Amino acid sequence: MQLHSGDVGFYWQFGPEKTAAALRIWRRDGRIMGVGLIDGPDLVRLAVAPEAQEDDALARQMAEDVTRPERGVLSADAANVEALWGGRFREALQEDGWVPDEPWIPMVRDLSEPVADGGLRIEVVGAERVEERVAVHRGAFKGSKFDAERWRAMAAGTPYANARCLVGYDDQGAAVAATTVWSAGPGRPGLVEPLGVHSNHHGRGYGKAIAVAAAAALRDMGASSATVCAEGANAAAVATYRAAGFQPRPEVRDLRRIG
Repeated sequence: MQLHSGDVGFYWQFGPEKTAAALRIWRRDGRIMGVGLIDGPDLVRLAVAPEAQEDDALARQMAEDVTRPERGVLSADAANVEALWGGRFREALQEDGWVPDEPWIPMVRDLSEPVADGGLRIEVVGAERVEERVAVHRGAFKGSKFDAERWRAMAAGTPYANARCLVGYDDQGAAVAATTVWSAGPGRPGLVEPLGVHSNHHGRGYGKAIAVAAAAALRDMGASSATVCAEGANAAAVATYRAAGFQPRPEVRDLRRIG
């Protein structure tokens, strides 16, 4: 699991200028080797080129940059790095005193085979039904400020060209579950971010159904797999994704600065 184009796409709800300001890149010979998204006041989410995961020079440069506030990645008060892959960078940070934080469970569903219907009526929604999409999201994530204006900003972003918003409806036609799925291009892993069931409709299997629908949509878009990362402490989310055919991988942890 690394920073995905869909992570950047969901952040685009704050507008292109703020998204650009939140991005950091590391280059070598004109090629981008690492990407970071400053997601909130104290977290940077990272990815590196696959062939560079054991690159010592890159790892040490990135570790120094995220540790020293004057480099413009994290402030002096910021304390968290999401680098959910093995490799030299994590080792370099831990050598500098960073410690593992709360566990996350990467979960993957292979999409080489067709995905069966999940049993919930699913619609791909756009601007004409944005209020339903927003209502489910806010009902699923307490305290969320996601609204129609933010949805429109997200949908106008470059990454959304390869994304879809799905809403699930119960037998009475009520919008009960929703998700956004993000493709990184044919043959590449797709991302489910976010996915939620309205709090008024928990316990009826809608989470599994919308997760199955997310996998089916990504397969239609040519993705090789559907991926999601669940909090290790959220046993219900892990169980829901497992029921939808997502297989857990070994847990990974953010890194936290102490002192």
